[in-house]
Amino acid sequence: MVKNYLRITFRNLFGNKEHALINIFGLTVGITVCLLTFLVIRFVSSFDNFHHNRDHIYRVVSVFKTPNGLNYEPGVSFPTGPTLRQEYGDMVKVASILSLGGNGQINVLNNLNDASVAQKFKEESGILYAEPEFFDLFDFKWLSGDKAAALKEPNTVVLTRSVAEKYFGNWQSAVGRLLKLDNTYTLRVSGILENPPANTDFPLKVVISYITLRTTPLNSRLTDWSSIFAQHYCFVSLDKNVSENQFNKRLDDIVQRYKPIENRNEGMMLLPLKDMHFDTRYNTFNNHPFSKNLILALSLIGLFVLVIACVNFVNLATAQAINRSKEVGVRKVLGSSRAQLLIQFVGETGMLVFFATLFAVIVCELTLPFVNRLLDTAIGHDFIAAPEVILMLIAIIIGTTFLAGFYPAVVLSGFKPIAAIRNKVNVKSSGANMLRRVLVVLQFTISQALIICVLIIIGQMDYFRSSPMGFNKEAIVVTRIPGDSAGISRIDVLGNQLRQMSGVQKVSFSYGSPVDNNDWNSDIKFNHIQQNNLGVNLKWADVDYPQTYGLKLLAGRFYFASDTVKDLVVNETFLKKVGISDPQKAIGAIVEIPGEGKTGTISGVVKDFNVASLHSQLYPVILGTWKQTYQTVNIKVDPSKLSNVLPKIERTWKETYPDYVYEYRFLDESIASYYKQEQQLSTLYKIFACVAIFISCLGLYSLVSFVVVQRAKEVGIRKALGASASHIVFLFSKEFTILIVVAFFISVPIAWYFMHRWLENYAFHITPGVGLFVLAIVISMFIAWASVGYKAVKAALVNPLKNLKEN
Repeated sequence: MVKNYLRITFRNLFGNKEHALINIFGLTVGITVCLLTFLVIRFVSSFDNFHHNRDHIYRVVSVFKTPNGLNYEPGVSFPTGPTLRQEYGDMVKVASILSLGGNGQINVLNNLNDASVAQKFKEESGILYAEPEFFDLFDFKWLSGDKAAALKEPNTVVLTRSVAEKYFGNWQSAVGRLLKLDNTYTLRVSGILENPPANTDFPLKVVISYITLRTTPLNSRLTDWSSIFAQHYCFVSLDKNVSENQFNKRLDDIVQRYKPIENRNEGMMLLPLKDMHFDTRYNTFNNHPFSKNLILALSLIGLFVLVIACVNFVNLATAQAINRSKEVGVRKVLGSSRAQLLIQFVGETGMLVFFATLFAVIVCELTLPFVNRLLDTAIGHDFIAAPEVILMLIAIIIGTTFLAGFYPAVVLSGFKPIAAIRNKVNVKSSGANMLRRVLVVLQFTISQALIICVLIIIGQMDYFRSSPMGFNKEAIVVTRIPGDSAGISRIDVLGNQLRQMSGVQKVSFSYGSPVDNNDWNSDIKFNHIQQNNLGVNLKWADVDYPQTYGLKLLAGRFYFASDTVKDLVVNETFLKKVGISDPQKAIGAIVEIPGEGKTGTISGVVKDFNVASLHSQLYPVILGTWKQTYQTVNIKVDPSKLSNVLPKIERTWKETYPDYVYEYRFLDESIASYYKQEQQLSTLYKIFACVAIFISCLGLYSLVSFVVVQRAKEVGIRKALGASASHIVFLFSKEFTILIVVAFFISVPIAWYFMHRWLENYAFHITPGVGLFVLAIVISMFIAWASVGYKAVKAALVNPLKNLKEN
């Protein structure tokens, strides 16, 4: 019997090659999208799952209570870890870790007896200070060294395998070798780690013993409860008898007992490690948390594209039911039961789905490199061997077979034998025609909703690129300078040489650029009154900084040249926070920065400018001079002379700092990188929207092809009676046009609701107008008409006598 079923199945497939290919192609595309989204979600959801104690590990994070609600900070004060270990060591294991935030220079020294530099490297990320307990909490594999002792001594460092091979040629000979960090701190390699997996939020490369911080300028911060460093994380592993809520109460007690009174608004709480990669309130060392809403969105899109492909199958199968009516009638007369026919037709669908799934796996293999590059994932080509992927494929085959094949099988197996043999079956009477209309509406509702979402995302991306940020960001080269005393002492020499170059318009030295990952935030006293909850952004910079970035002065004057803090310039948001409406009234006010021991007088007020991405609201800002903090060179260049001036800048920088590695970036490119995840997802959604509309139109084309054949005689009669070709085209197009319009009005509120919620994640965003929705329906109509137009026009131009003779 099975052999007979297979014979009939293949006979029907080869007998209707066009429709079989359309079905297989549509299902292949749908299953491919579904499988790829599953693989992406599987990868994203696997972050740091490999730690055996994952469910009991938490990150201690900071929560600020402000008049406008809660603000969140991933870092904590330096004394947090030692205090928790001392007071609650019987119920938790504690580990602190600090990231340098990138741009660390590593010099490889020849040997113990020869301290000359063999090679110089620049690491943009992955340089961290960690306590030995960090490797008790987290399961990173050791290739060499004792994890309990490797980081106990000061000036020791652990390298990952790839970094050790880059520095020394092979990792086996690395232990015991010497490195120098930022030309200042000599470190001895005490261990080698296996390269961390791609699915971790700990981008380890160079891990320095935490106790080494006592030899750095940060030593004074190790007992400071008033300051919080965004890149200083504290992790705890709770005893099984201690709950998260219980320990949060102990954190509240720590805050009350140790934080200064003016900082009591800075609370702490636990964030489970399993949620760290998905909580967008807090950042990670990788700087790209992936929200659970995005996972839900990807899941729904993958499912919807598969549903659209199934809808195509149902539409075509029910439309072709009449063509198989005689087969059903004969088989019923010969004794086949409805159950047997049901099995036959569902089996045919299963066969198509099986082949489509095989093709989908092949397509996934071919497209994985593109997906990995697009989304910064590391999905391996061996995904097919994973048990969960195999289960997913089985679920896809079963679910798609049922979804696409069950109803057509019920329709076909339900024909009455006599009517079927006489070819008197009326599919319309079975409700199939109404079902096809509903399914076409469903297809285009999903497709148009995706088109609307993509148009809104494109609009928001354009807004990111073109929206003014309150400062000039074009053609500005940003590079770092050494932060030690020798580096600071050569600032004037470097500045004078740069300013004399043809093509260099402005040069400024500062702690950072207007939008920089190295933020410096602090609470302040305004006219001797403590101002908590402000989170003022400090911008230490020389007198050329405002002109370099084109900051707009509203009142007073910019600060005068000075090596220390004297005059200060504030922005409009600062005045709003301290309750001043007239910028002129702020001139002469005293501002104290207790955490830094600095005091200055406000000399001017500038127009607001963004100091973070457009995800965030405007922050209060203070600008002033403090030469000791400068570590950034901001160079405004003439765009027409860019190719000539860049090599000159590099040569001059290297002559000034010969012991350091030179790197630069354009500020506008750095700003664009803040929206990398949105840009990646925008590209992905564009692809999905194109796939959805393509599959929908593929089904529409097939339906029109079928309708043209079924109504050929009607077309012949109409043309014989004088109907024009345009009338015939309208005849075939009007129903689908109406269905697409109905789908549009259903899709608009759905898309608007989800995109409105998405746009709320940004402090600055577009407001979708009516034109955007009109564009969506125009795009849908154009593609749909282009899909059915060829068949409709061809039918309209056929000689009516031919249709009447053949039918």
